[in-house]
Amino acid sequence: FFKQLDRIIIHQQVELLEAILGTETSSKYEIKNHLGQRVYSAVEENDCFDRNLCSPIRSFTIRIADNTGREVITVNRPLRCTSCWFPCFLQELEVQSPPGTIAGYVVQNWDPFLPKFTIQNESKEDVLKIIGPYATCGCFEDVDFEVKALNEMSTIGKISKYWSGFVNNVFTNTANFGIQVPVDLDVRIKAVMIGACFLIDLMFFENSLDGL
Repeated sequence: FFKQLDRIIIHQQVELLEAILGTETSSKYEIKNHLGQRVYSAVEENDCFDRNLCSPIRSFTIRIADNTGREVITVNRPLRCTSCWFPCFLQELEVQSPPGTIAGYVVQNWDPFLPKFTIQNESKEDVLKIIGPYATCGCFEDVDFEVKALNEMSTIGKISKYWSGFVNNVFTNTANFGIQVPVDLDVRIKAVMIGACFLIDLMFFENSLDGL
C-alpha cells in the first residue's frame, strides 16, 4: 500500500475520559491516505503507571492493523531519556513490518538546541535525518519537522503537526499529523516514518497546552 503514497495523514482519536478528567489513556490513531480514507488503525499498549507517571517518555508498543484487523506494523519504544544531559541514553524506537521483521529504527541525536533524529534501516545504517524547529509550541500554526538527506543540506519531505484549533489544543491533547516523503522511498522506511511521527507526538505534543 505504501508504494502508492507520498503523503500519509495520522489522526489521533479523541478519548472522552481523557478530555473530561484529564486522565492519560492509551493513544489511538487512524492512518489515512491523502483523500482522508482510513487505511490503518493504531493502538498504544502499555500500563496506567507508564502513561500517567512517565507520560512523554513512556515506553509503549503501538500495533498498526489494516481494515481487516490484521496487524501489519509494530512500533516498540523502550523507556529512555530525552535530556541532552544524558546523550548516551536518548530515545530509540524500533519499527517492525511485518511484525517480527525489523524495518528500521528512529534514533534521537544529541543537540543542545534543535530536535534531531536519524532514520536507520534494518541494519542500523543511517538513511535520513529529521530536524525539528527550535520551538515546537506552534503558536496557532503548523509545526514542521523537516526530513533531510544525511548531509542535512537538502530537504526531501516533512512531518507536520497541524494546527487544529484553540478548543482542541486546550482541552485535549489529540493531534493531526501529515507525513510527506518521496513516492519512491523504500516502503520499509515509510513505515519507520510513521514510527517517527508517533515518537514526535509523544515527545513534543503530549501536554494539552502544546500547540498554542
